[in-house]
Amino acid sequence: MIAIIDYGMGNLRSVSKAFEAVGHQVVVTRDARVIGNASHVVLPGVGAFGDCMANIEQYGLVEPIRTAIQSGKPFLGICLGLQVLFSESEEFGPHKGLDIIQGTVRRFEGGQALKVPHMGWNQVHAQRACPLFDGVADGSDWYFVHSYFVDPSDKQLAATITTYGIPFVSSVWKDNIVACQFHPEKSQTVGLRLIKNFGEWKA
Repeated sequence: MIAIIDYGMGNLRSVSKAFEAVGHQVVVTRDARVIGNASHVVLPGVGAFGDCMANIEQYGLVEPIRTAIQSGKPFLGICLGLQVLFSESEEFGPHKGLDIIQGTVRRFEGGQALKVPHMGWNQVHAQRACPLFDGVADGSDWYFVHSYFVDPSDKQLAATITTYGIPFVSSVWKDNIVACQFHPEKSQTVGLRLIKNFGEWKA
């Protein structure tokens, strides 16, 4: 069973439907016992970093998230679920994150030719052979909606890079954690392939 963490923010229904569409069993939950018993854990998210962290703390989810990651089970962060894994964010901040991955969440500078938020389809280029991208062509288009991007202290954690004005890390891979800035549940065929791969991944 795959646990999708519900902390009161994010497009939980579309994420769960995408997992079900490729044949995975999921439960949307904030119950620590259910998260602990799950084979895989997903942390989705849409919204502001500070609000997200406040909700995670309010619902007592910090330790279940840490415990799930420390257990070695496959863990997927999506969009804001990627960003809150980092040490801190500049969004209306600074705000402290979970500090599971060292680094900072930074804002796109924008400008005349660069609209913020970064919204729509953009190419994703592999930096390493991450198992979640098996069967996905390098340079495929994925769907993004964000104004901030992650800047890991260890650049070797980058699984993929995308360019929007500047090259930025669009996904990371660290041990049993894969987390992406793009939305696989909105990325049609390639996104469903990543979701299928995650559910089958034995980290």
